[in-house]
Amino acid sequence: MVETLLADLFSPAFWVAAGKIIGINVILSGDNAVVIALACRMLPARERFWGMVLGAGVAVALRIVFTLVVAQAMEYPYLKLVGGILLLWVAVKLVVPEEDHGEGKVAAADNLWRAVRIVAIADIVMSLDNVIAIAAAAESAAAAVDLAHASTIKAILIVFGLATSVPLIIAGSALLMSLLDRFPILVWAGAALLGWVAGDIMAKDNALNAFLSADALHSLHFWAAAAGAVFVVGLGWILRTKHHKRMLDAPLVMDPPGPEEFPHKH
Repeated sequence: MVETLLADLFSPAFWVAAGKIIGINVILSGDNAVVIALACRMLPARERFWGMVLGAGVAVALRIVFTLVVAQAMEYPYLKLVGGILLLWVAVKLVVPEEDHGEGKVAAADNLWRAVRIVAIADIVMSLDNVIAIAAAAESAAAAVDLAHASTIKAILIVFGLATSVPLIIAGSALLMSLLDRFPILVWAGAALLGWVAGDIMAKDNALNAFLSADALHSLHFWAAAAGAVFVVGLGWILRTKHHKRMLDAPLVMDPPGPEEFPHKH
């Protein structure tokens, strides 16, 4: 068993799956990188690095536990369907502009451990999308790597993918945001990937076994994944277009006229 598991860990399928999880986590962690920067901005210069590293480390440790729980819960009927629907919402949200809800209101800490606490709590609150996406991706990929050891492979993928993401998030967040601004197609590609994972995980819900044959379920995996990607891109495009139209139709707020515009009232 150990030899088979080690062979799985060095297989191309494992590393493709790990790369997918790392990519999803990095794409969805832009806001988390902002929180780290905001929470640590008032620390002395010598403590900022440790505030970022410790805050991100504690947050990811908590996220690993949270993700393992969610991934295990997906074994129950209908929960993969629910998780897939939530992941579709996360994917659409990725490409639809949102109003600014005041990221600048994140409290700035004046000591190292308060900064770590702020980063950890904010990360967990903001990371539901990451947890759902990574749990779904690990669930989908583990069976492809080795069905016999799917549960073990899934746990290894989650821990490895999240732990590897920490330095990438800290060091590469600015570069990633620059690339996303410069090449918006990368955002759409990431959203389509999440849609694909959502469709695939919904097609693997145990509740469907009672309604569909094995052959039908096998075909459904591909078509559901493709439909998920198309759904996300299509709905995202529609909502994004409507958002831009509302912005264009919104009345301009004019500054009140100054006294120089009414010289006869001096």
